[in-house]
Amino acid sequence: MYAFELERPTSLADAVNALKSEEAQALGGGQTLIPTLKQRLAMPETLVSLTAIDELKGIRREGDTLIIGGATCHADVAAEGSYPALSDLAGLIGDPHVRNRGTIGGSLANNDPSACYPAAALASGATIVTNEREIAADDYFVGLFETALNEGEIITAVKMPIPQAAAYVKFEQPASRFALVGVFVVKTANGVRVAVTGASEGGVFRWSEAESALSSNFAADALEGLKVPSDGMIGDIHGSPEYRAHLVGVLTKRAVTKAG
Repeated sequence: MYAFELERPTSLADAVNALKSEEAQALGGGQTLIPTLKQRLAMPETLVSLTAIDELKGIRREGDTLIIGGATCHADVAAEGSYPALSDLAGLIGDPHVRNRGTIGGSLANNDPSACYPAAALASGATIVTNEREIAADDYFVGLFETALNEGEIITAVKMPIPQAAAYVKFEQPASRFALVGVFVVKTANGVRVAVTGASEGGVFRWSEAESALSSNFAADALEGLKVPSDGMIGDIHGSPEYRAHLVGVLTKRAVTKAG
């Protein structure tokens, strides 16, 4: 590890001011950032920890919407229960250490192509709330490790509409428990949304063909004959692009069955 300054503000206003410093970077649970620093893939001069800001923590329900503070850890989301599919997803992340340190805001800000939360946010039609604005999930995820966040912008909360039915299924890499492929399916009165993580070189994406089929008939049989093209899928030691494309179809069927 190299030398850097660490600031631990106790208010959002102080955190925003601290991030105005040159080469400053926000630090959530550190489950991705700290290993990145160890490998010298990032070398900020100052880390601004968000873990002491109480206003960024906690979960509350307002009508049919779950509002989750950006610094809320995965374990708390897993235990909440108002949105069972989301709690199920959070409980599948990493191990107890990761779930008690990692935060939903940190995961969404990092937008790892194999992370679980981006699929939940995109499928749920979530709203990402920051210290500056509110961003619809469809506009938030830009690409591989890229989001619509501006420099120094902090995720303060995530608004998750609670659907009629939903389920998350992932095929995990056993060592890391990241998703080789993960599929989150959501059914609402306005139709079905299907979001896929872990598969694409472009990061999380919606499978529009499956959404159309399932909006007409919410059953696994409705997906028969549908395939995701392997072009642009991730290929590595864990699986070829063709393998991941195949998994998308298999896991979407399982998610629909689970949700039903």
